[in-house]
Amino acid sequence: MDHFLKDLATWGPHCYDSLNMTGPRTPRITVNTAPKQLKPFRPGQSGNPKGRPKGSRNRTTLAVESLLDGQAETLTQKAIDLALSGDLIALRICLDRILPVRKDRPIEFVLPPIETVADAPRAISAITSAVARGEITANDAADVSRLVEIYVRAIEASDLDRRLKDVEEAMKCERGR
Repeated sequence: MDHFLKDLATWGPHCYDSLNMTGPRTPRITVNTAPKQLKPFRPGQSGNPKGRPKGSRNRTTLAVESLLDGQAETLTQKAIDLALSGDLIALRICLDRILPVRKDRPIEFVLPPIETVADAPRAISAITSAVARGEITANDAADVSRLVEIYVRAIEASDLDRRLKDVEEAMKCERGR
């Protein structure tokens, strides 16, 4: 370490000559002086307005599939044989195919029914209690809470629609008199 510090202390501008440098390096600043090129397409319009056809597949994927065509069963058996012989990577590949990681799972806990907006606090309380008891995870609670929120908004929209119709009906009756 001391040797490194001594070398560093003696390093200076005179060392640039030994590195075939003429002086301290400074960043280069270049200015694009070339004239702007004309763009072949107007903004918002590409050379292929219809885009890639639906269902079309990547050429590389097609080439790999054609190479593997008819070999899938043999390759699968080889992966299984390697896994059974103790190859951990092959074992992981096989297990990932047999038991893929679940992205979602059903959760079970008691959620009181939500009939009106006034029932929402009870539902949120039940969700919070379930997290505290360890019945569900915090992420599960967040997902269920979002569902409760969406359900409450639907109830509010339905109530607002009903009340608006009642007001419109009352106004019609007022005009009819």
